[in-house]
Amino acid sequence: MKVVIIEDEKPAARLLKRKVESLNCKVIAVLSSVNESIEWFLTNEHPDLVLVDIQLSDGLSFEIFEQLTINSSIIFTTAYDEYALKAFKLNSIDYLLKPIDENELKAALEKFTSLQTPFSQQNLHAVYNKEYKKRFVVKTGNIIKIIDSNDIECFYSAFKSSFLTTTEGRSFPLDDSLENIEKDVNPDLFFRVNRQFLIALTAIKEISIYSNSRLKIILNNYKDEEIIVSRERVQAFKHWISK
Repeated sequence: MKVVIIEDEKPAARLLKRKVESLNCKVIAVLSSVNESIEWFLTNEHPDLVLVDIQLSDGLSFEIFEQLTINSSIIFTTAYDEYALKAFKLNSIDYLLKPIDENELKAALEKFTSLQTPFSQQNLHAVYNKEYKKRFVVKTGNIIKIIDSNDIECFYSAFKSSFLTTTEGRSFPLDDSLENIEKDVNPDLFFRVNRQFLIALTAIKEISIYSNSRLKIILNNYKDEEIIVSRERVQAFKHWISK
């Protein structure tokens, strides 16, 4: 794996280079500014991965990506978290807060590797020809209700059972497992953020940075428990919300 590091603090750049190379990656360039980076990418073959600090000596590294189309995956490294949502829009692999933990760096590189697995034509055909469930039947007392998928805010598991919550904030039990429900709903509209929650895109009210590079989701109506995007699902989640 070929890697470029963009970091304006020389000690931090040297330390990051050692950490990256200890994980069997080849650092082909260490750059220190917006202007230097733009010149380098204009005249060199783009690497597999770019590890880039956000605040550089001559501006924010976002300027690099605004001026160039870079054919590399990106991991942002920074001491600040206020740029996280802007970083997500660039489809970054991860967002690592300084000081960079070696285990978190390793996990981010492994995440990049896992995302390179090719998607077979057979799987692609299956996805685009699948009929997704448009409604769910629930029972409350002696009453049977039909709930349209568009009126569902999330599915979740609790007390060894599955439930759905509507856009009106009402919850109903379901007879199926969350694993089966995930297969039945349209993945463009619903996303499994962790083992417990499958949420609707239209129900998201707010996204915030949580500990250990995870994300916290607040929905419009569901308030019973915190909804946290698990670390291994963060990159896929970022891709899902930015389609």
